[in-house]
Amino acid sequence: MRAPVTTPLPESSSPHRTYTERRAAAEAELKRLDDVSARYANLRALVFLSSAAVAGLVLFQRLPRTWWWAAGAAFAVYLLLAVLHHQVFLREERQRLYVQLNERGLARLTRGWHDFAERGERFLTGSHLYAADLDVFGQGSVFQLMNETATRAGEERLAAWLSWPAQAEAVQARQGAARELVPRVEFRQDVCVEARTVAKEKADPGLFIQWAESGPSLTSIRWARPVAVILPLVTLTLLVLGNFGVVHGRVWWAGVLVQLAVVRLTRGPLRAMEERMSAGEHGFVRYAPIFERVERERFEHPELRRVQAGMQHEGEPPVSTHLKRFSWLYSFVEFKRHQFHPIVHLFTLWDVHALFALENWKQQHAARVRGWFEALAELEALSCLAGLAFDRPGFTWPTLEADGPKVKTVGVGHPLLDEPVLNDVELPGPGHALLLTGSNMSGKTTLLRAVGLNTVLALAGAPVCARSFSVTPLQVLTSMRVKDSLERGVSYFYAEVQRIKAVLDAAAAAKGHAMFLLDEILLGTNTRERQIASREVLRLLLATGAIGGVTTHDLSLANLAEEHGGKVVNMHFRDHLENGKMVFDYQLRPGVVDTTNALRVLRMAGVPVEDTEAKEAKEAPSLPNLPSPPGRGTG
Repeated sequence: MRAPVTTPLPESSSPHRTYTERRAAAEAELKRLDDVSARYANLRALVFLSSAAVAGLVLFQRLPRTWWWAAGAAFAVYLLLAVLHHQVFLREERQRLYVQLNERGLARLTRGWHDFAERGERFLTGSHLYAADLDVFGQGSVFQLMNETATRAGEERLAAWLSWPAQAEAVQARQGAARELVPRVEFRQDVCVEARTVAKEKADPGLFIQWAESGPSLTSIRWARPVAVILPLVTLTLLVLGNFGVVHGRVWWAGVLVQLAVVRLTRGPLRAMEERMSAGEHGFVRYAPIFERVERERFEHPELRRVQAGMQHEGEPPVSTHLKRFSWLYSFVEFKRHQFHPIVHLFTLWDVHALFALENWKQQHAARVRGWFEALAELEALSCLAGLAFDRPGFTWPTLEADGPKVKTVGVGHPLLDEPVLNDVELPGPGHALLLTGSNMSGKTTLLRAVGLNTVLALAGAPVCARSFSVTPLQVLTSMRVKDSLERGVSYFYAEVQRIKAVLDAAAAAKGHAMFLLDEILLGTNTRERQIASREVLRLLLATGAIGGVTTHDLSLANLAEEHGGKVVNMHFRDHLENGKMVFDYQLRPGVVDTTNALRVLRMAGVPVEDTEAKEAKEAPSLPNLPSPPGRGTG
């Protein structure tokens, strides 16, 4: 078994220092580029005015006509300066993105990440076995903290890893790959910047993949391809021969009329292909620089090499080359927006050439496009795991064990809290459970969520908030935030029953390789039936071989520890009074809690409830002092 490993970083590479220095460097470069841009703007204005002045002097015959060349040369210089100035604008935009990325990095070190817009609500489903209860998605979720993907496909891959536990081999491969990416902050940020430079919003490769895999689109007009090559040449030849008197001077118009017929016959299929392709393009073909950046990186871990190899087949050019060619070909289709396109298309059959070239590209690469973007998505998800490890250097890389189900933690805390209180939790084997009692707000539910969410992270390949954490592959099952549904006509109690039934079914399907986390179950019924039902639910879950934890305020359930031969262990949290105020230390202790605080909490909230226990104690009659029986002390 591997020893638990954290991610130690030298002081010079601490997250705060790294992000601060990289942000400062980007801001300095941005200021330098602003100065360069200002100089280009002044120079462009000077050259333009010079060109206009020379042209005006020539036009009003103050200079000889030969000076038109000088005016033209000055205007050409102006165009060159405009191109160079545009490149400066692009570099400025990149530096702004670097500033934003490092500001996001600093926000992740504080509670600023709660303001991030991408929270992953679209991945939440009411039937998921743990996502809603453990804050996997949504406001204040682990997805909101971790997500730094560049594409929708990368976002979906990260969400999938957080939604379903991986097998031990896959977890260990992800861990190894992510650990190599931890110090490569520059590479991880470069990939994000390349993506965001070409798309204001995350591009979705799904439509592009769908177009690439859709099969031939121009089969019905296959005849047009050779015609588009031959016919314009024939028309041009007739025009030249007519000018030299070899043929009648107007015979070339016959060729134009035939080309017009070709335009009309091919219009429908060409337009249909263009619409499907444009829907799938959405700027994604301009993502060649992302692949190019990945291709330049040299990886050591086999998992990263495998992912990188998925972007290039042996003996072929890299993916970036294929996408650059696609972008180049697509630029000919975009010429359709130009005002002169109808004339050019009529005389050259432009669209036929352009779209058949793209059809040929699709036939060559259709079988591989999905693999390219899946490899990129996997690299993005791995980078998110690495980013969490970099931002939280105190987190531990968990160890995976074979025989289970089993969870053993030392110093486990909630990964979404800034300063979590750490506790030790052990569920050593099949049929073991913790029965957690404690006063209100003492930390029972938070502990369940800490164990559950860290297990989710561990089985996604991510680091965890613990000093050490070992786990076997298992399915996490929760019942915590049960909601009734007026729309579906489901009461709170029945909604909870449905949830518990789903947990029982999932535990049985997992054949015991599961961990259940149940918070105050069956609150919607009376005390007597709740006690009976709670015992039965726990018995059924433990009978599958699953492990888990249950919180309760019903102290009568404490004797379950005796009924299950010591496999159910009583643990508790408590509070105490200091200067009339409740104080919690959130430390887990063995045994059953012997204090309550519900009335005190109500009074703290301003609800004027009466302290009946104190009143009864005050009003109870005092017993007279009776003499002790002979031979016995007063004790």
